[in-house]
Amino acid sequence: MKTNVKSITRASLVAGMYIVLTMVSNMMGLASGAIQFRLSEALTLLPVIFPESVWGLFIGCILSNFLTGCVIWDIIFGSIATLIAAILTRKFKNKIFLASLCPVISNAVIVPFVLKYAYCLGDAWWYLCVTVGIGEMAVCCLLAPLVLKGIQKHFNK
Repeated sequence: MKTNVKSITRASLVAGMYIVLTMVSNMMGLASGAIQFRLSEALTLLPVIFPESVWGLFIGCILSNFLTGCVIWDIIFGSIATLIAAILTRKFKNKIFLASLCPVISNAVIVPFVLKYAYCLGDAWWYLCVTVGIGEMAVCCLLAPLVLKGIQKHFNK
């Protein structure tokens, strides 16, 4: 990816939007825990059209997790889950449905380990996979494609 001012600015904007949307979700008590509904995850399809948003999502997740008071293991592994999802989303850029499943699967597999071992939630790992996966699916498979269509429509003008 060629680094230029436009790419760095776009990645920074994505990181900023991710932080703001996570903070909104956090104010509603939905940014962390067994049931998560992070509005910021609606940005996870952006790597389909903007490769630099992979890094924006990753940095935004790191900062969001830090700002919402997450433990270090959540900051590290939650952000790695987002980075993996963003990279895979970019790989499936021509298959939007598969691209939207990347963050669902990545977070539904990794985040439950964080919840169980870093936060000592007593729930079964598979239960946490289901609860995190449902929240991710709602945002990434329903809301994110709408966000992507809106952005694509704007950029096609």
